[in-house]
Amino acid sequence: MIRACVIGWPISHSRSPLIHGYWLERYRIDGSYTRQPVEPSSLETFLAVLSEAGYAGCNVTIPHKEKAFDLVTAADETTERLRAVNTVFVRDGKRYGSNTDGEGFINSLQQSAPGHSLKNSRAVVLGAGGAAVAVVNAILEQGASEVVVANRTMEKAELLKQRFGSRVVPLDWSKAADQLSECSLLVNTTSLGMKGQPEITLDLSRLDPVAVVSDIVYVPLRTKLLVDAAERGNTVVEGLGMLLHQAVRGFSLWFGPTPQVTPELHTLIARDIDPDYSS
Repeated sequence: MIRACVIGWPISHSRSPLIHGYWLERYRIDGSYTRQPVEPSSLETFLAVLSEAGYAGCNVTIPHKEKAFDLVTAADETTERLRAVNTVFVRDGKRYGSNTDGEGFINSLQQSAPGHSLKNSRAVVLGAGGAAVAVVNAILEQGASEVVVANRTMEKAELLKQRFGSRVVPLDWSKAADQLSECSLLVNTTSLGMKGQPEITLDLSRLDPVAVVSDIVYVPLRTKLLVDAAERGNTVVEGLGMLLHQAVRGFSLWFGPTPQVTPELHTLIARDIDPDYSS
């Protein structure tokens, strides 16, 4: 049996076992994928014996992504750039780490807004935390000419400019609405709008009707930001898509097949989040 897991602290909220369990059943693989609570003080020990414990690898979530980077070998340039790991896999007894958040975001965007090109475009990203780093990098890799990063703490937004260069434009959060008229993509990478958190209050009146609005929050499935954007006629991309697509490469690395993000899987996870969901 091939074993994998997701580690974090806390970890009980993770829906990754439901996602990978669906694929294991669909591809008839003798495997398992479980949640493993790992305290920050135990992370190094857990990863050190990952293979000996019988795991082909693991997903890494809050609060371990940055520390895990220092405990494994970066598998690619993107992971080196992000200095954060969400996927660990073992090859010839050696632990490698990768980050699939960016590709998860882009593949979800392409699935929900087919034909929308980021090349030579302008994007506005709300937030400058760990998720923003992966999203900004992914947008730049797609050829965007400028990414405005709006954050309450300007120093954090400035750090993204230092990391990625002059195509990143730091901006005070209060001025975000002023930047929407020429953007083709608006992304929320903060926890605002998440269940139990305050909503985003952002005037969308200047947003181009053809712009795409994305939110990485997936509980609720459609945040107020997305509801407001959809009411204006903008194409919206829900956060659940990113969650599903970021899981694809890890499954392939551990279990073999490259799985598909199907409507059936989307509905399965959506109903776990919201029992009243109807596709």
